[in-house]
Amino acid sequence: MESVNSVATFENILSKNKYVLVDFYADWCGPCKMIAPLVAKMAIANPHIVFVKVNVDEAQDLTRKYGVSAMPTFMAFTDGAKSAEIIGADKAGIERAVAAMK
Repeated sequence: MESVNSVATFENILSKNKYVLVDFYADWCGPCKMIAPLVAKMAIANPHIVFVKVNVDEAQDLTRKYGVSAMPTFMAFTDGAKSAEIIGADKAGIERAVAAMK
């Protein structure tokens, strides 16, 4: 999983990849820590999807641009357009978003 801290880097990733799943997280967030191992396993099991982590405290411009206000927030992108948003450590929601990117 790649860590991204800038809008330019993130938009470059979106422009070059069909499927992107973004994990907006914070180091101090308990639910973020709880769901992280599951997301790491999904990244290994789905090599056709680019999994990206965005630390909301380090990438505030990116966090604001995408309207993230709760952690964790996951966003799925297909061909650069947001296709799903999951707020919270919602395992089933994340699994549905990943399953839709096939």
